[in-house]
Formats: sequence, structure tokens, C-alpha cells
Amino acid sequence: MIDKQVPDPAAAVADIPDGATILIGGFGEAGSPIELIHALIDQGARDLVVVNNNTGNGRVGLAALIGAGRVRRMICSYPRSSNSETFPELYRAGKIELELVPQGTLAERIRAGGAGIPAFFTATGVGTVLAEGKEVRDIRGRRYVLEEAITADYALVRAERADRLGNLVYNKAARNFGPIMCQAARVAIVQVREMVPVGAIDPEHVITPGIFVDRVVAIADPAQESVLIARGEQYP
Repeated sequence: MIDKQVPDPAAAVADIPDGATILIGGFGEAGSPIELIHALIDQGARDLVVVNNNTGNGRVGLAALIGAGRVRRMICSYPRSSNSETFPELYRAGKIELELVPQGTLAERIRAGGAGIPAFFTATGVGTVLAEGKEVRDIRGRRYVLEEAITADYALVRAERADRLGNLVYNKAARNFGPIMCQAARVAIVQVREMVPVGAIDPEHVITPGIFVDRVVAIADPAQESVLIARGEQYP
């Protein structure tokens, strides 16, 4: 049976190349894979396209990756939040690109990518600047805009528990984008708080089956974004 465990975050992200498209889980700090992101900063990959719900906070995690100049383009729903500093500065300076996507549409584009659906029509965004340049079609008396699916080279995701086969259980809201990102990426890399033996997870409780996971690394005491920001910490 396949053992998907890797020894540390550095080993988990070692082969991510320049120019990769990366899905990064998290809704604010809930489910943010900070250790994997920091390992990616240390690894040095550049010119990345990153898909996330937001652009990070403070100067840790995703915000630190952006601040290090490693991200060429962000695809997200919330480019600004209460503690966002780095992305707004770089965007105003013209040093990073932005594709703004409504949150529900973002989730569905990722889900569609994992399901092998190349595009879909949605009413969200019709008549706004977000629909400019896209096909708009009248279906049963209502206008819809065509949105293309999102797939990626890699996904960085945080879960609560896994076995060595990669079966995942999440912690409440930390579930957010994780399951669909694992399905939409060619290589899904997951950090978990706890590794358990095969069979210890009730099959009825498995949210992401191991078939969608490629690497798992155990981080018993993961960093909390809000705590790091409150301390004034930054990475590196």
C-alpha cells in the first residue's frame, strides 16, 4: 500500500518549479497551510500564479510569499482584508496581477476543474466589469456568463487528520476550499496536525479520499496566523 508521508514541509514542496499554478487553501486563517507556504518561500520558486480566497494578512503565510516577490498573479475573491498590507502595496505599484472572482464562482471554478468540467454558465457577474470579454448567453430568459474551470499544478492544503494513504478529515471551517483543491490539482500536498494508522479514520468521516492526495506532512503544532500577526512577526 502506498505511503504518502513525507518527512517535513521542505521535502513536500521541493519540486515546485518556477511558473507553477498553485491552489492554496484557507478562509482567512482557517485552514491556511502556513508551514507549507513558508517552506515554499525557503525553496525559492518564482513567477507563481496563486489561487486563494484572499491575499493573506500581516507579513506571514501567503502575504509573506507575495511580499517575497514570488507571486506574479493572484486569483482571489478578497484582495483586501482587515490585516492585508503586502498585496495592496504591490498591486498599487503595478508589481502583481489580480484576477478578481466572486467567492461562489471561485469555488465552483475549482470544483469544476476537479470534476473535469471545462466551463459553466452562471448569472453571477453578468452586467459588471467581471463579465467583460466573456461569453454571455441568454438561457430561458436569463443572462449567464461563461466561466472557465480552474486547475493547478499543485495544491497546498491544511487538514486536521490523515492516515498514510492520504485520507483526510478537516476541522470545521478549516475544511473550506481544501477538498475541491485536492481534486483540481495535479499534485495535492497536505499538512495535518495528526497522523493516524490506516483504519483509524471511520470511512464515513473521510472528507477527501486518499486518491486525491499525493503527499502528507505532519505538523503537530501548526502556527496560527492571528497569533503571529499579534506578535508583529514576519517571515522570513
